[in-house]
Amino acid sequence: MRRHPGRSPEYRPGRPGGRTNFMNTNRRYHMKRLIAGLLIAVSATVFAAEAPEKESMRTRAGLYVDAAEAYEMLRNPGDRQVVLIDVRDPIEIHFTGYTRMVDVHVPWKIMDSTRWNEEKQSYGGYVNPDFAAEVTARLDALDIDKDAHLIFMCRSGSTRSAPAADALYELGYANVYSMVDGFEGGKAKTGQHQGARVVNGWKNSGLPWGWKLERDVMYGLDR
Repeated sequence: MRRHPGRSPEYRPGRPGGRTNFMNTNRRYHMKRLIAGLLIAVSATVFAAEAPEKESMRTRAGLYVDAAEAYEMLRNPGDRQVVLIDVRDPIEIHFTGYTRMVDVHVPWKIMDSTRWNEEKQSYGGYVNPDFAAEVTARLDALDIDKDAHLIFMCRSGSTRSAPAADALYELGYANVYSMVDGFEGGKAKTGQHQGARVVNGWKNSGLPWGWKLERDVMYGLDR
């Protein structure tokens, strides 16, 4: 199982049993477990962004985080399995950047240079018909349970992370989060950077990212 340079050294995205675990039956051990459980329950509430006003950003599970909250969940998972799923198009990632804290990359929508979007005056695309199946296959390969906390990230949290989260919610994954500001964040409405994505998001929150991708994570190379 690969490690993430940004996470605590002992973290593995698989089952909790995959981490170092020494059997201990004394009272101190059980007290620590109880405290840990309470902290995890509290953190699930703390790491919860408000529901977006925009309908397209809302999910059936009603669970939302911003980039900074997602990072803290990934860094400090406790006994939870916390998985970051990037749903952006591969070429989009190539040109805009990537974080090595991603566990799974499967695009929700795939750009197609043979299609044209007249309304946007740009190339079109289509929703990945195999999205749910491909994500679950990768989760199974990582030994991820259905009670895991799955965080879905697109460019800005506007149109892709929410339906992607819903797709897994329909398969029984209850703890699905949409990252409301995505990787690049929203556009500045005023000032010298008006129209540029410099407001929020993973890239603008001081979180680890770069240009080098990971072959074993990126979509399509194992197809």
